[in-house]
Amino acid sequence: MNEMILDKPELATTVFFGGSRLAEFGFRFALNALVIFLLVRIIYYPRHRNKDFLFSFFLFNIINFIICYLLSSATIKIGFAFGLFAIFSIIRYRSVSVPIREMAYLLTSVTIGILNALSSLDTGLPELLISNGVLLLLTFVLDRKVTLPHENSQMVIYEKIELIKPENRNQLIEDLKLRTGLPIHRIEIGRIDLMRDSAKIRIFYLSQESQSSSFDSDGDDD
Repeated sequence: MNEMILDKPELATTVFFGGSRLAEFGFRFALNALVIFLLVRIIYYPRHRNKDFLFSFFLFNIINFIICYLLSSATIKIGFAFGLFAIFSIIRYRSVSVPIREMAYLLTSVTIGILNALSSLDTGLPELLISNGVLLLLTFVLDRKVTLPHENSQMVIYEKIELIKPENRNQLIEDLKLRTGLPIHRIEIGRIDLMRDSAKIRIFYLSQESQSSSFDSDGDDD
């Protein structure tokens, strides 16, 4: 019996792993773990350095993978997969605002888990490997190599009230550039306080990174 097991690897796999389904689960889980590790630890973290989201990305991916794989033999697997994908893709944390870039990474993590859990290995293994590679490559290129400028804005309190006149708009922009050091290309004049000779002005400028601040608010201070 022992010789028979050693001479037939597939029989040894059946004996030691309890059947091919467990071996398939191990392969899928290893592939999924490798892909999510490359996405989160190699692509995301070196650029954004946010450890809080690492936990969420890994956990959402693993939860989706396990649930989808365990229910993959059920007749409702297709509808369930789409429902699960929709639920996790619209989740918002109530304690903190999730940036749109992190939401995109979260959606990608969910997609990878479902993809690796439900794709057929009998006829679709090359397509599965290529799909994972394409997702990683696109994420890397779009996050690091695409250098389109980002329009940022800030609210400032401006005291030279005479420059808010329409005919002085260019002079106003140049003065704001000089005093802030920012490449301002347009402005929006908000509340004007003639009693204090000041005005709230939102300035807009281009940069390679998003520089929004939690202190920036449109609220009016009395």
